This record gives sequence, C-alpha cells and structure tokens, in this order.
Amino acid sequence: MRIAIVEDEYLASSYLKSILEQQEILQIAEITVLKSVKEAVDFFKQNNVDLAFMDIHLGDGKSLEIFEKTTISCPVIFVTAYDSYAISVFKHFTIDYLLKPFEEQELLEALFKFKKIKESFNTDAAVRSLVALENPETNKIQRHFLVNHGYKLISVNESEITYFAASGKHLFIYVKSGNSYLYNNTLTDIINSLDPFIFFKVNRKYIVSRNIIKEVVKHSNQKIELILTVPPVEDDPIMISKKEINNFKNWLDQ
Repeated sequence: MRIAIVEDEYLASSYLKSILEQQEILQIAEITVLKSVKEAVDFFKQNNVDLAFMDIHLGDGKSLEIFEKTTISCPVIFVTAYDSYAISVFKHFTIDYLLKPFEEQELLEALFKFKKIKESFNTDAAVRSLVALENPETNKIQRHFLVNHGYKLISVNESEITYFAASGKHLFIYVKSGNSYLYNNTLTDIINSLDPFIFFKVNRKYIVSRNIIKEVVKHSNQKIELILTVPPVEDDPIMISKKEINNFKNWLDQ
C-alpha cells in the first residue's frame, strides 16, 4: 500500500509518518510527503496512492485546490483544525478526519475505519462538503422554513420536508403530513441553503429528501426513475436529470 501525506509542517508530517511506519493495521510499502499544493498537484498528476492524508491549510493555498487541478482517485483523511461545527459536517460523508493535535490512538482508529470501508469511500461528496465549508455563502445550512398557513405563520423543520417542487414561477414545500406550503424562493437558490447530505436536486422540478426515496429504478444508463414513499405533486414519474445521474449515485452512496 502506498500513502501520501500532504502537510507543510515538518513536525506534523514526521509525527504522522512515524506512527504509520510502526502501526500494524495496514501494510505500507511507501510513504510520500508533499509540502505544498503545487508539489501535490504535480505528484498526483503522475502517481496514484491508496490513501492520502491532507492538511487543509498549506503554505501556498488550501488542499481543496488540489482537487480542482488534478484527479484524486484515492480516499482522503483530512487533518484539520476546524471547530466542532465542521466536524459534524465531516461525519455525514464517507471520509475521516484528524483534529489537530491528535493522539496516536485517533490515527489508528482512522486507519481501522479506512480498512473496513475503503471500497465505498466517496471522495467527490467529501470534497463538495469541504467546499461548502470554505464558502461563507454556502456554509450556513437552513434548518427551518417560515411559511404562511391561513392566518398563521408556521416554521417547518427540515426533518418534516419530503420534497420541494417547482410549479411555474412558484416553489412549494411538501411535508410528511401531506400538506404543502408556498415558499418565497426558487429551486435553484434554495438548494444552496439545504443540507447536501439530506437533500438532492434531481431535476428542474424537484429537490427530494433521501428519507422518502423508496426505490431507484434504472431503465438505462441515462434513464433513472425515483419511486417515493409519498405521492409526487404530479402524476408524471420523477426522472433524474441526465447530467445529475453520476452525482446522484455518489450522493446515495454517502
């Protein structure tokens, strides 16, 4: 097994490397230490590894830039100084993290987790979550939605929402009780405020919650239908947009 460490602090990379060389969970043949975004991009353009450790903040930028400049095909364990809010987001995705400063046992637990689930790691989804954290416009997830109901104002919790549906210029929120509420927003804009683990924009009409997906029917590689546990707003079947099929599969795999 080959491992890459992307870390610009010598003491941090040395500490991590020494534990990796002494542990017995994984059989490691080679460990490469990369000290910058540029060095990592050049390396990954020419080489593949089985697992990468990445510090988020490097001297010449953030490690997320590496994913924009080349393809990372291996699972990644991020070494981060993010606070508890960020950590709670990481837990939604098939990736692990080490919060600096970390103990040896924490690293060993991360390696054991990797060993158990390495076949189902989803790097794309993890990167999307990190990008959301880095973007101050997208890292404020909306959990409640204020709607009109007769003469009352109701705050709808995200856990009650089955899907968002666009009808003409209007957006409606549908909830588990079967009620629907007009909401002053658009499908395109609201998706940026939703928890990306819970909700997915499947096409131009629907954003669905993963909790109401009953079946995914594959008619062909480019034609996938969603069967929901609640009836859709229209009688027509809900089809995944062709351009979103791969992203949808990755989302389901989280």
